[in-house]
Amino acid sequence: MKIAAFLREMFGLEGKTAVVLGGTGELCGKMAEGLSLAGCEVVLVGRIREKGEIRLKEIAEAGGNGYFLPADVTKRESLQELLDEVVRQSGKIDILVNGAGINAPTPFLDISEEEFHRIIDTNLSAVFRTCQVFGRYFIDEAIPASIINLGSMSGLVPLSRVFTYSATKAAVHNLSKNLAREWADNSIRVNTLVPGFFPAEQNRKVLDESRVLDILRQTPMSRFGNPEDLIGATLLLASNKAGGFITGSEIVVDGGFNAMKI
Repeated sequence: MKIAAFLREMFGLEGKTAVVLGGTGELCGKMAEGLSLAGCEVVLVGRIREKGEIRLKEIAEAGGNGYFLPADVTKRESLQELLDEVVRQSGKIDILVNGAGINAPTPFLDISEEEFHRIIDTNLSAVFRTCQVFGRYFIDEAIPASIINLGSMSGLVPLSRVFTYSATKAAVHNLSKNLAREWADNSIRVNTLVPGFFPAEQNRKVLDESRVLDILRQTPMSRFGNPEDLIGATLLLASNKAGGFITGSEIVVDGGFNAMKI
């Protein structure tokens, strides 16, 4: 078998549809681009259409295709409307990426009840809602689906300055493993993709000079991640061929950060 044919068989996603929540952002936008170039029709989901159109243009320029739909991950009815519209336009859904998230560098004693619950609602409760809405669809339609939840290094080891964010990501890791066990008999795989330190819109506010130095000192590869570094792991987890026996796992893409403490 020629190399190209082998790779297409293992990682090709022709005929699949992937819904990428948070797809208008830097990291999930690049993940969506990788899915599209592997053959997926990608649906970018976010609140701001202009950001979605920018990402779609980048995907088109790279040779992929997809479309944008607005949704509010904090509202169950919005997620159900999203699912119904994707099915109407694309026929079915095969892959779900839960990548919507927010952060705040507030010192612990200054965190307000409003901020605490807002971050929990976007980072954790939204994953709960989305997995319920889409999971029921996957089960009812007997679709061998892949759910990829975005985790964080702070979900493995708590990180300073991001108290609420760390708590939500630890919970996402736990929820993903529970769902993997719950839905294994339904051929629904649930995994957590764990980026290391990737400068992006939601974390630049905490990346001051001292923190950058601390991160790079503990990263054996001595650099931050680039968004395209996430594409390989995304395709592995999305493919029922290459990743068909992977569920309940945490796939860490961190340049070795988690492999070294001192």
